[in-house]
Amino acid sequence: MAFIKNFLRFIIICTILGTFAVVILYFYVKPELPSVAVLKDVQLQTPMQVFTKDGQLINQFGEKKRIPVTIDQIPQDFLNAILATEDNRFYDHPGIDPIGIVRSAIVLITTGEKKQGASTITMQTARNFFLTREKAYMRKIKEIFIALHIESLMTKDEILALYLNKIELGHRAFGVGAAAQVYYGKDLEQLNLPQLAMIAGLPKAPSSLNPISNPTRAKHRRNVVLSRMLVEGYISQAQFDEASKAPITAKKHGAEIEFSSPYISEMIRADMVARFGLDGAYNNGYKVYATITAKNQAAAQKALMDNIHNYDHRHGFRGINIYLWNSETDTAWQRNEILSYLESVNEIGYLKAAVVEQIDEQNAYAVLKNGNSITIPWDGLKWARPYISHSRQGKPPETTSDILYPGAFVWLQQNQDGQYKLSQMPDVSSAIVSLNPQTGAIESLVGGYSFELSQYNRATQAKRQVGSNIKPFLYSAAIEHGYSLGSIINDAPINSWNSAQRIAWRPENSPANYDGPIRVRRALAQSKNVVAVRLLRGIGARETVDHLLKFGFSPEDIKPHEALSLGAASLTPLEVARGMATFANGGHLIEPYFIDRIEDAEGNIVYKSQPLVVCNQCSAEEVRDSFHYAPRVISEQNAFLIADAMNTAIYGEPGWVGTGWRAKDLKRNDLSGKTGTTNDIVDTWFSGFNSQVITTVWVGFDDAGKRLGRVSYNNNLSRNQFAGGESGARTAQPAWLDYMREALRGMPSAPIEQPEGLVSVRIDRKSGLLTKKTDNSSRFEYFIKGTAPTQYTQQEVQNLFDPYTTTTDSGKTAEELF
Repeated sequence: MAFIKNFLRFIIICTILGTFAVVILYFYVKPELPSVAVLKDVQLQTPMQVFTKDGQLINQFGEKKRIPVTIDQIPQDFLNAILATEDNRFYDHPGIDPIGIVRSAIVLITTGEKKQGASTITMQTARNFFLTREKAYMRKIKEIFIALHIESLMTKDEILALYLNKIELGHRAFGVGAAAQVYYGKDLEQLNLPQLAMIAGLPKAPSSLNPISNPTRAKHRRNVVLSRMLVEGYISQAQFDEASKAPITAKKHGAEIEFSSPYISEMIRADMVARFGLDGAYNNGYKVYATITAKNQAAAQKALMDNIHNYDHRHGFRGINIYLWNSETDTAWQRNEILSYLESVNEIGYLKAAVVEQIDEQNAYAVLKNGNSITIPWDGLKWARPYISHSRQGKPPETTSDILYPGAFVWLQQNQDGQYKLSQMPDVSSAIVSLNPQTGAIESLVGGYSFELSQYNRATQAKRQVGSNIKPFLYSAAIEHGYSLGSIINDAPINSWNSAQRIAWRPENSPANYDGPIRVRRALAQSKNVVAVRLLRGIGARETVDHLLKFGFSPEDIKPHEALSLGAASLTPLEVARGMATFANGGHLIEPYFIDRIEDAEGNIVYKSQPLVVCNQCSAEEVRDSFHYAPRVISEQNAFLIADAMNTAIYGEPGWVGTGWRAKDLKRNDLSGKTGTTNDIVDTWFSGFNSQVITTVWVGFDDAGKRLGRVSYNNNLSRNQFAGGESGARTAQPAWLDYMREALRGMPSAPIEQPEGLVSVRIDRKSGLLTKKTDNSSRFEYFIKGTAPTQYTQQEVQNLFDPYTTTTDSGKTAEELF
């Protein structure tokens, strides 16, 4: 009896002392304990995702891959696997597991070793958020106190969901949602039992137990998880037998990118970092919706790559750079050796990597990276005339051995009919940008052939000479200074002597054809260089620059010299497209933008674009005083006249065609366009629009001194592979056509509407004066009220070419104009 009393007394004293010790310990470590109230409003580090306007994922940014899931989205099999492996009494204990603690203490007393055991899921959550993984007594004590506090603030389901979204699971996957995507490329609820057990086994050692880094250890760990589930009664013996024999199916998956658009997504990434800082942009789970649509962006990317390859092929084959073996002296590589080499090659754009194993007279037989054996027929080889220079190619090949031998590493393209064609990595560059001229929204943007090869965004960063793409702006200045589309300017050679430099300046048309006195409309449509020079002289260089600056160009890029009339100014494709939009929208300067809206991790809209929109019906005062309307920079009449003249550049007039005539292939009547080619054919452009879309294409080399050149006639060239010299029409316009064919599909005709303040009169197409004729020698021409001619051709025919007496509707004599 006395023994029992003494024992009870001992127990009570120990309990009191233990409780007292715990209280003292709590107050000792309390100053170092973090506030766990923040867990109620925890912000998981979730990567930023970028989507097209129509909701397709195009990129993801952030070091940690995380896809938050709710407890309801987690399969019960996975919850059972986690509980069986990590904390089977999770729903019964108060945050700490006394049984586990006693077991860990016994191990410590009997072996003297500190082990990880006794950590509950709540304690692991405490450690993951607030503590380190250091195995120290004081850290474990803090962990216990924090765990108890967490249990007082949150429900069990909330704690479990937080734990499963926080834990590191290898290969930068944080949380079970991300792990399912990284290892299996699926959502968590799509995984089977062996796959769920595999992920459930990762928290113990995610670096060394994951199925990508160590599949053997990962499989053993998975089967340990399955055995725990069997012991706890979560699965049957039959389920265990089947799941434990399942093969390892995991492999590394990236983010589930539905549509890749790296140039525009990089623009968005830089913008988000500027808005929210690097950490905020990358880790706060923002969803950014771009202004581009997947349809238009895909069309732009395909148009650019097709056009680059067409240019590249018509200038010849630059030869084989790599032979894996010499077919005459070396033993051919075995298939496994070839595949091992191809595995190390990154495929770019359309190009597929292959190694030629055999050839015959007019075929090559190759193996692809995926191990498939394919044939390259003669139709896919015969284009490969040897490249000599930008303007010369060698003789057409007659047999396969004229081009390559076995052992050659080659790039291939696959045609729509499934046949393979020899190709090469292009060295020419290009950019496409397309805008909505009414709002400034970027509809599509491609900054180069491959973002992997070069992150240089030529659409926004490459300032290149614009050539004749400057002329619509110059002609707009002419309209502003009293000229009309019916004004007569002399299309004749210019020879200007510079006495200071003792040289003559002789600007020439391209091609060097001259038609004498012609109307301004025709001069713009046919891109007459000497007429542009004469117009600039008539306006004044300083006055021309002042007008061009209205289109948003930088004063650093627009200088007052006569070469400006020939396109010596250097602008980016985006700047050109923005300026051209002014003609498409009735005279307003838009602000291009590429983010439609930004949502936070909960789906709340934190930013919505509010673009400056065009309002042609608004008064000048309304536009000037509003923050919602794009400012007017030229008159609506001026914008219409230039757009209408650019319409003639496509559709022409009886007896002649404009430089953009190929756009008639689109079978529309609402298009305006302008080619652009610089001296020595270094840069080529095409810009074209209707009232709803403006698109600019540039093609050239990144080396600004390298010429695009010309090609010899070749019967094997396709319709889009033009013979002769490269130019805006031949080099850039095909990409514009291919893109606009898709962008305009289903769009009703959207011509630029004629504004008030214009009159239309019938003029003689040769003299620009009034006429009563109704045949092809005449046309109706638009004039700003008060500028239309008042004289008929019959009255002026005898004096038409007297440069000292004849006046035009601009009020200047012919001599002054010529």
